Amino acid sequence: MSDEAISESNEARDLVGEYQFGFHDEDKSVIRFNNGLSEQIVRDISAIKNEPEWMTDIRVKAYHHFVEREMPKWGSPEILNNIDFEAITYFLRSTDATKDDWKDVPEDIQNTFDKVGLREAEGTWLGGITAQYDSEAVYHSIREDLESQGVIFLDMDSGLREHPELVKKYFGKVVPHSDNKFAALNTAVWSGGSFVYIPKGVHVEMPIQAYFRINAENMGQFERTLILADEGSSVHYIEGCTAPSYSSTALHSAVVELIAMDGAKIRYSTIQNWSNNVLNLVTKRAHAMKNSTVEWIDSNIGSGLTMKYPAILLKGEGSHAEVVSVAYAGKGQHQDTGAKVHHLAANTTSNIISKSISKDGGRSTYRGMLQVMPKAHNCRSKIVCDALMLDSDSRSDTYPTMEIGNSSADLEHEASVSKVSGDQLFYLMSRGFSEQEAMGLIVNGFFEPFTRELPADYAVEMNKLLNIKMEGSIG
Repeated sequence: MSDEAISESNEARDLVGEYQFGFHDEDKSVIRFNNGLSEQIVRDISAIKNEPEWMTDIRVKAYHHFVEREMPKWGSPEILNNIDFEAITYFLRSTDATKDDWKDVPEDIQNTFDKVGLREAEGTWLGGITAQYDSEAVYHSIREDLESQGVIFLDMDSGLREHPELVKKYFGKVVPHSDNKFAALNTAVWSGGSFVYIPKGVHVEMPIQAYFRINAENMGQFERTLILADEGSSVHYIEGCTAPSYSSTALHSAVVELIAMDGAKIRYSTIQNWSNNVLNLVTKRAHAMKNSTVEWIDSNIGSGLTMKYPAILLKGEGSHAEVVSVAYAGKGQHQDTGAKVHHLAANTTSNIISKSISKDGGRSTYRGMLQVMPKAHNCRSKIVCDALMLDSDSRSDTYPTMEIGNSSADLEHEASVSKVSGDQLFYLMSRGFSEQEAMGLIVNGFFEPFTRELPADYAVEMNKLLNIKMEGSIG
């Protein structure tokens, strides 16, 4: 490694700290656009993908809305207002095509996905995977038995090419480009992501996964995901993500749209583990029809700033929303997360559990919205927000909003902020655990409502990740 590269690596480490997945590969991109954003860049992204004219028109319209829309004034405006959109690369193609055999993927990219454990998971307990590297998918697979049942699981670019009418019907219907500034940005420059369709009555027993890896410096990743679960079907989709540690800022701004038809069930699990130089500004929303269920199982461990509030619109009678969200805010991190549930129909139910830990001056924020519309009779909802602070330099904030338009609603809201109990530490240490080990057990127990919702392999990895994050938290 050159002296210059060593200096850059040390600078990044000083800025963002040690990070398990902070390595990066040499940039061997096939196509890389110059930094900066303009209408021409947006048109060029669409042209290089050979997209239909209607998608180009959507992109251009969204770009102009992005330019005209003000930056959010909440969350971390001091960070948002300093984003240099002209310093970001908006499109980078790493390989000539998406492959369905790992041996056809460049060796350095193969090694990266080996290091993050994706290939091992594919061979043991996943029904299909998409591996995205910078702007586009480099590898994709799905089990033959799922394909034979009519399950469609593609990267979003392939979904648009192979199923244009289905994409046109639903794209932007859950999250319109005008929703917020970063939804507009994503709609203008989106690339990659997942397109999933589960036919009527089909139950996908094994999870499917997409893994998003940023590699290049000054990179913007803008995947778009659309999941459609038809009547009486079910699917569990898992999203993982990591990025190198650089001294410069990377931007991740995704949009996820879920639609659960009558009686369907969608579970969407996220294991977010970005490096601290990544700004994670995403919009995730679902529509739940009659007697359907949508679950967001959401972890926020990495990034310098995350602003993410998975939302569910309960549009059909008897539909159910479940959000289990955890956040870890360490040094130099602000996790501004939460959930939004809108009860639009009668006899709908929802549960929200939010857990956060702040350490070494980190800041965690819960920002929630619960809305019950006047026609939504006999709704039930329970919200539990718990925050754990491990030192006096850290911060935790809660901003709950409840708009209740029907007096028949049955609602519960609990919130707590606490520090680690000396009695708990003493008890565990009296049983032979070191102080460090005892703290790790308390933290893992605090996050247990989240990890118990994960497949066993991921729950183990999540606990390992938390233990790494907790190293050095004593003394």
